Amino acid sequence: MKKTTATVADLGSFDDVIDARSPSEFVEDRIPGALSCPVLDDDQRAIVGTIYKQQSSFEAKRIGAAMVAENIARHLREQFQDKPRDWRPLVYCWRGGQRSGAFVTWLRMVGWDACQLEGGYKNWRRHVIAELERIPLTLSLRIVSGPTGSAKTRVLEALAQLGEQVLDLEDLAAHKGSVLGALPDRKQPTQKLFETQLYRTLAGFDAARPVYVEAESRKIGRIHLPEAMIRAMRAAPCVAIEATREARLDFLVRDYAYLGDDVALLQSRIDCLHGLQSNETIERWKALAAEHALPELFAELVDLHYDPLYRRSQNHNYVHFADARRIETDDLGPQGIAAVARQIVADS
Repeated sequence: MKKTTATVADLGSFDDVIDARSPSEFVEDRIPGALSCPVLDDDQRAIVGTIYKQQSSFEAKRIGAAMVAENIARHLREQFQDKPRDWRPLVYCWRGGQRSGAFVTWLRMVGWDACQLEGGYKNWRRHVIAELERIPLTLSLRIVSGPTGSAKTRVLEALAQLGEQVLDLEDLAAHKGSVLGALPDRKQPTQKLFETQLYRTLAGFDAARPVYVEAESRKIGRIHLPEAMIRAMRAAPCVAIEATREARLDFLVRDYAYLGDDVALLQSRIDCLHGLQSNETIERWKALAAEHALPELFAELVDLHYDPLYRRSQNHNYVHFADARRIETDDLGPQGIAAVARQIVADS
């Protein structure tokens, strides 16, 4: 008799992974590539839970079973009608219990070799946490540092184009890392989903080759970096981009041009600096925002906020920052950024 359960280590042997949890659970985090096929939606889970608490376990199961059967039937009809006889899916729910078990039973009744993930999502989550403690310390990280406006993210992209291994934490976190760093077209993922995406990226690296990553603080927007990731980054060798102030300001105005489209939003982000800057300075910056005077605003932000913060944080947080290789440039346009990336690789 074929085995009907599988472990996290077996994930790669299945044709599809099916997430039987509710839509809200799926949005919070999921196994990469999983298909969302809830056996109970969020409203149905709430109904069944209320019946369980207020009436009885039997009533909850009786009503819930009908809902589960209807939902599984719909998924079979709408998503899996074209699957061949040898299709092999893996199904998981929160802890490998009734939701995924019911789904597997129906799939196996059809004739497919469906399996249930032992321990469900909770085991997947344990695996991610354990790997995020282990993998960062095995990698040969190279920290790309430089004050705000040094085009570090663009340099990482140029390094990737050269075939180098790159870890773009700000892309994974959907945030540029600064007080003005929220993106206009992307919401930040949940903490759990960020960690899953980070694990997936780290697991794909060749530990024998360097991995370039931008210097970051412990938080990127509302996302917290795992402790092992922080420790590995802060102990790694650094390369410092030293661009001229003019080149940095030109880059910032281009890179943050979208902030000029929503004055109220920009001013609200400036308000986040209360306590770090005087009320007079905050009001002056908000006035510059209202005037769409981004060059003048960024010049003051660089001189009064970002550069002093950078000098304190890099020397304090990164052990090898004082010994960093310095790459000077007065051009942070596409060609200048490409040249910086080539020099980083040549000096490695």
